Amino acid sequence: MNQLATMRMFTKVAEALSFAVAAKQLGVSSAVVTRGIAALEAHLNVRLLNRTTRHVSLTDAGHAYWQGCAELLNQLDLLEGNISSVTHQSIGSLKIAAPESFAATDLGELVAAYHLAEPRVSFELTVIEGTQEFVVNDYDVWFSAERRLRDSSLVCRSLIPVRDVIVASADYLARRGPPLIPQDLSSHDVLLASDMLGRYWEFCDAHGSHRVALHPIFSSSNLVAVKRAVVAGLGIARLPRSLIHSELQDGSLQPVLGGFDVEGDERTVWMLYSGKRYMTRCVRSFVDFTVAHYRQPDISIHEPDSHRKMRVG
Repeated sequence: MNQLATMRMFTKVAEALSFAVAAKQLGVSSAVVTRGIAALEAHLNVRLLNRTTRHVSLTDAGHAYWQGCAELLNQLDLLEGNISSVTHQSIGSLKIAAPESFAATDLGELVAAYHLAEPRVSFELTVIEGTQEFVVNDYDVWFSAERRLRDSSLVCRSLIPVRDVIVASADYLARRGPPLIPQDLSSHDVLLASDMLGRYWEFCDAHGSHRVALHPIFSSSNLVAVKRAVVAGLGIARLPRSLIHSELQDGSLQPVLGGFDVEGDERTVWMLYSGKRYMTRCVRSFVDFTVAHYRQPDISIHEPDSHRKMRVG
């Protein structure tokens, strides 16, 4: 029995409380995981897991062994990462999760800049669709562009604000005409990104605030899907400026209702990572690099007011 490999296998099962999920993460069959845990229990002469046909839970001994394994494996990963300090470079692989709206825009530039500084680090990116749930332990660093960050046990660092803009395609505006006041939206086709807080948009000007109820003909939790629909001329949408920067520049999308301020038009790009005591060198260097990257005064995620001071948590 390869005890180190089996300890890693047990740790995956203990974290997921699922043989099938652990097997998927490890890239092996459930049978291999089952045999490995059985061999480990036989070696220790103690039951680590309670199993039924539907549930897996840790015994008291299993919980204690899991904590010890997690600390030992974290120290081992830290040791291996720190070996690279001899060359003053990080070595390893980073597993990153990000929403499509960020992965398709600024993440590539960030990763390219980091790779120039740390060429011996490789990357594995998973694009998270909409509000899709994912297993925290599968990744080293997560990015989020939510309006309201969900409760999390992770360390959360705010990187930069991104403002929304209400847009339509040039073809749609030629066909239907632009809305001149917020109330005109009731006679237009509206596309809604379902991360919006409620089915209304609120505007304000010198005369006060204007809340407009929305009856969207298309809604999606995927901002890129909404972008593609609005570019195709389906209707009017409210999207992050960073996501449609090139379309605004080439005129294929045009802002509407520019004389009105939009309430709640700002979302934040967040970086999240585990607050565990032992962090590999490449994870730590990437976190530090990302924070420094977004502190630069000229980094604005394509916002027009790039002189604005960026907030870093």
